[in-house]
Amino acid sequence: MRTLIGQFTRFGVVGALGFVIDFGVFNLLINTVLRSEAVHEGPLLAKVISTTLAIIFNWLGNRHWTFRAHRGRQLLREGIEFGVVSLGGMLIGLGCLWLSHYAFHFTSVLADNLSSNVIGLGLGTLFRFTFYRLWVFAPHRGEPEPAVFPVLGTGPTAPITAEVATVSPTTSSRRGSRAPAGGTAPAAVAPQSD
Repeated sequence: MRTLIGQFTRFGVVGALGFVIDFGVFNLLINTVLRSEAVHEGPLLAKVISTTLAIIFNWLGNRHWTFRAHRGRQLLREGIEFGVVSLGGMLIGLGCLWLSHYAFHFTSVLADNLSSNVIGLGLGTLFRFTFYRLWVFAPHRGEPEPAVFPVLGTGPTAPITAEVATVSPTTSSRRGSRAPAGGTAPAAVAPQSD
C-alpha cells in the first residue's frame, strides 16, 4: 500500500508539472494563433499540441522517477505502450472538449478550460495511472527480448569470466564443474563465437 501511495504521489507531481505545460500551451494557442474565430478547429488543434508536449514530459518524468523501479529495458516497447495509453487519455480530454464546444456550444475560454483541463484531465488521469501501473510499468512484466541499450557484460555475447570447463575423455562438452578428486585441474576453455 505504501508503494502505491508513493507512486501515486510521484505520478501526481509529474502530472501537475505536465498540467502546467498542457494548460499554459493550450491557453497560449487558443488566445493567439488558434483562436476559434480564426481557426474553426483551433481549440482541438491547440489541445492536441499542448497535450503532446505534456505527454513527452510525463513519459520522461514517470519513466525516470515515478516508476523507475519498474521501468523496463525495452525502451521502444515501453515508449510505444506509454504513447498508446497517453493517446487514450488525450482522446478522453478531446472528447470532453468536443462535446462542450461543438455539441453543447459552450464556446468561451472558461468553458473550453473546464471541459478539457478539469473534466477531461480528471478522467484521463485516472485512465492513464491505471494503465501505466498495470501495463506499461507493471512490475510483473518480464524482459523476453534483448534491451535496446543493453548493460555491458550481460547477455548471450558476454565474456565468460568465472566459468571453468573440463573436458572429459568420453565427451567433448563443456561443463562448469570442479575437477574430480585426484584428477587434474580444470582447463580453461576460451569462449567460442557463434
